[in-house]
Amino acid sequence: MSQVAVTGGRTAWRGRLGTEVQPAVARLDARRALQLVLAAIWLLDAVLQYQSFMFTKAFGQMLGSTAAGNPSLVARPITWDATLVEHHLVLLNTIFATIQLLLGLGIAFRPTVRLALAASIAWSLGVWWFGEGLGGVLNGAASPLNGAPGAVIIYALLAVLLWPADRQTPAPFTAARAVGAQVARALWLVLWLSLAYFALTPANRAPQALNGMIAGMESGQPGWLSAIDRGAAALVANQGLAASIVLAVALVIIAVGVYLPAPAAKATLALAIVVAILIWVVGEAFGAILAGGATDPNSGPLLVLLALTYWPVTAMTAPVPPADAAAATAEGSAV
Repeated sequence: MSQVAVTGGRTAWRGRLGTEVQPAVARLDARRALQLVLAAIWLLDAVLQYQSFMFTKAFGQMLGSTAAGNPSLVARPITWDATLVEHHLVLLNTIFATIQLLLGLGIAFRPTVRLALAASIAWSLGVWWFGEGLGGVLNGAASPLNGAPGAVIIYALLAVLLWPADRQTPAPFTAARAVGAQVARALWLVLWLSLAYFALTPANRAPQALNGMIAGMESGQPGWLSAIDRGAAALVANQGLAASIVLAVALVIIAVGVYLPAPAAKATLALAIVVAILIWVVGEAFGAILAGGATDPNSGPLLVLLALTYWPVTAMTAPVPPADAAAATAEGSAV
């Protein structure tokens, strides 16, 4: 009896008994999981954009207010856009919300993820200008606690870092797969150092600056969140300079952390997550979602997601397919 017949018979019996060798179960890809989280945030943005508040003139006024303090080259297009929205409110806001809905669904659907990520970059840049006034970076109002350098620009950054392409294999962290470790680290450094810079600007290090910013988020919030805001505001009352220095030092440590060995990098990334959560709760009051009128959850959740894209990963060798494993075993037996 030939060896092939014996092997075929054994395989058949194993098939009947359910003991045949099963192919390895594919591990959940970290980048795909992070893409799905990004998609969920876009879908949340769409839901918030569909709120009844966004179909009132208050939405156009909100857009127009971002022109204040910006150079005329930036402010005039914002004012024009806000006027246009006020005159065609229902139509344009429906279009805005639907675009964000399609972006979320497109990123979640694997065949369209590239198209949706590319479209999200273009949309984010437009919203950063016309909806956020460039995040206040040119008018002196930017602060880590109010979402600087603009939450929507972080959407664009995440789209670049989570792009479904591999340039370096194995990559030390997920964000390095598409753009390479050096470029990814440089982008992280620029973002967090810019936050440290904004924390130390004159408008943010004034004695009552942080106190006023936090206290200003209390209006319209649930009682428990208002209590948190009042306590945090009281903690930094007349301590603007000291609080800004402490915050800036933490942000600088986070910025350089991705250049450290993996154990130290994980510690600084954990610090980044903690700081992002504190910013979201204390400075942004959950993006004012609970007060109504929010168009997005602000920068806190995006900074957490960004930190996760830089979390060091352990290089794993690809599993050997069962057929190849059997062939290797046969070769070994022949020898």
